[in-house]
Amino acid sequence: MTPTLARRHRPSSTSPDTRARDWAEIQERMLVPLYEAVYERLETGPGTRLLALGCGSGLALLMATARGAEVWGTEHDPYRLEMARGRLLSDGAPGASPTRARLRPGGPEGVPQPGDGPFTLVTAFGPLCPTGGGPGVGVPELVRAAGLAERGAPVVLAGWGPPERCAASGAFRVAARLADPMCAPARWRPSGRDDLEELARAAGLRPAGSGRVACPYGYADLDSAIRGLLSTGAFDAAERATDGEQVAKELAEALHPYLRHDGTVWMPNVFRYLVAHN
Repeated sequence: MTPTLARRHRPSSTSPDTRARDWAEIQERMLVPLYEAVYERLETGPGTRLLALGCGSGLALLMATARGAEVWGTEHDPYRLEMARGRLLSDGAPGASPTRARLRPGGPEGVPQPGDGPFTLVTAFGPLCPTGGGPGVGVPELVRAAGLAERGAPVVLAGWGPPERCAASGAFRVAARLADPMCAPARWRPSGRDDLEELARAAGLRPAGSGRVACPYGYADLDSAIRGLLSTGAFDAAERATDGEQVAKELAEALHPYLRHDGTVWMPNVFRYLVAHN
């Protein structure tokens, strides 16, 4: 690590509530182009009844309600879910109201059908678990969610594009290298070309189209980049196998090629989404 980089680096807090706040305030906004592209393609708006699996801290839901959609969101992380409640259910939250946004912990197993009829759109913007055994949306949740949607409703899955088109892949390889091999399901791995299609077919869904969206990761400084990336959860297994300080140090080194002269960090990335039908 260069002296300048070492001076700029500070270890990030590992508390779950801090990570959830970092996700909401730093990282989640990087996916706005993906959310916009999907909503535009599927003409999300008044009359849309959306079920979002793994809704995170609620930004994608907030964007959908701003278009006039009625939304339900599920989320396993209680801290992210609390952030989503603050965005969507608090008095005065822009673009949303308690009658048009409903949030539940866990997966879709406890979600009833909306009173106006089945869901017309299901989204799983991530994290996905194509191979099973790790955290994220997998086959059982997709099967349950698709069963709550009307026949032929679109189910959208999203994930990383080709590793060579994703500058952040180098940073995430730190997570894979440092993680204990025995916790392989929780380790980050590059996305396979057909991961989304295989997951959709395993859940009984019919792939019907896909798209790619540029989602660059841009940060105000190196510390923000480290905090944002750690908030994704991709480095949790690495931190359990080593320690947070070592992970943050090696992550800072991996980010060094993307550190610009003004101190900002910029990493071009491409995300891919799949539209399938039940």
